[in-house]
Amino acid sequence: MAANRTSIHGQWSSRWIFILAATGSAVGLGNIWRFPYETAENGGGAFVLVYLVCIALVGLPVLMAETMIGRRGRQSPINSMKSLAEEEQCSRYWQLVGIFGVAAGFLILTFYSVVAGWTLSYVFRALSGVFSHSSVAQIQNMFAALTSDPLRLLAWHTIFMAMTIVVIARGVKGGLEQAVRFLMPVLFALVLVLVCYSLTMPGLSQAIAYLFKPDFSQINPGTILSGLGHAFFTLSLGMGAIMAYGAYLPEHISIPRASLTIAALDTCVALLAGIAIFPIMFSYGLQPHEAGAGLIFKVLPIAFGKMPMGNIIGLLFFVLLMFAAWTSAISLMEPATAWLVERKGLTRVRAAAYTGGLAWVLGIGSLLSLNLWSKVKLFGMTFFGLVEYLSVNIMLPLGGLLIAVFAGWFMSRASTSDELNLTGYGYKAWKLGVRFIAPLGVLLIMLHTLFGIF
Repeated sequence: MAANRTSIHGQWSSRWIFILAATGSAVGLGNIWRFPYETAENGGGAFVLVYLVCIALVGLPVLMAETMIGRRGRQSPINSMKSLAEEEQCSRYWQLVGIFGVAAGFLILTFYSVVAGWTLSYVFRALSGVFSHSSVAQIQNMFAALTSDPLRLLAWHTIFMAMTIVVIARGVKGGLEQAVRFLMPVLFALVLVLVCYSLTMPGLSQAIAYLFKPDFSQINPGTILSGLGHAFFTLSLGMGAIMAYGAYLPEHISIPRASLTIAALDTCVALLAGIAIFPIMFSYGLQPHEAGAGLIFKVLPIAFGKMPMGNIIGLLFFVLLMFAAWTSAISLMEPATAWLVERKGLTRVRAAAYTGGLAWVLGIGSLLSLNLWSKVKLFGMTFFGLVEYLSVNIMLPLGGLLIAVFAGWFMSRASTSDELNLTGYGYKAWKLGVRFIAPLGVLLIMLHTLFGIF
């Protein structure tokens, strides 16, 4: 039984360390890079409202389920699913859920490191003061110049992957825990500094109305599905990270309370990122809906170049983005590393080196698809696009759907109530969410993504 299992990788020293680690996994480029442009492309406040509802109804039940499975299994996601399937007398094929999660997280890491390399590059650009003496055209061309240079991309990709390997190689106590102890408080502090600055901007009232005054006519099936998808992906669900982190969670810590805190912190950072970014854009006449995915790298530096102390604010912003990417990359590498330690008996150092080394090699394909291989198409997509599509649009939602189904329908009431320590209406609400609401929501995402339905 679960009480007899212990993780060979160690445990978090406290509830707050687990919360910081899981929040660090969730608060990555998705919240600071993706949330603002998703908001801009989906109706502003209408999208924010839908996103908040989806976090509560879909994200939270699956977050609790994935954490619960991880703690009950006390192993890497693959071995946890295998052990729990045996415990619940289910098919051994349920371990495929763990395999899907680990594989999805690993594939995401391969291109995530490339994107995170961009943030490192922009940290040094901001440090050099380049934004303040460049024209709008020059700033917009900076990103194109970066992505068209494979050697520069390779250098930043290598540095970032090495940073991630070093943390993972040091283990749970010496690596993961020490990293989140430092990185997360600094990340929160940087967000608050940028928000405080944005509160002084003339575009603040326009930004607040844009974010928090929903136009209900903007809510349509597309908005709902976008909010649902972002709520699911921003919590790092289905990629093995939360399950791996849950395996290191001490027995006495409440999963529901920790999950609520993680979801709340993750959502707060997303909203604060919006409050930090949109006043700057509105103050300098930049239109959010015209920026798209390049908002952070091609548009915001224009504002940094015009504003007082813009180089300092720009530096703080890209350092924040780099820290957010680093905490997420750590969580993406951990599941595969833990499995290698368990399965092959490798040391943490060797397992981290093998995992990171292979991810680095595959990442070269993604960075080359931005320049030298840009015309090479697989199923109509570049290598980067194909890896992103398979991992994010297929593997993550499928993994999340199966986690919800396994926890809601195949794990016994005794097992789930024991781990969650929930009774009465609280347990019934979680069961309703994980059995019906969350699977239906994830299924709608997949149908829309794969077949354009709705």
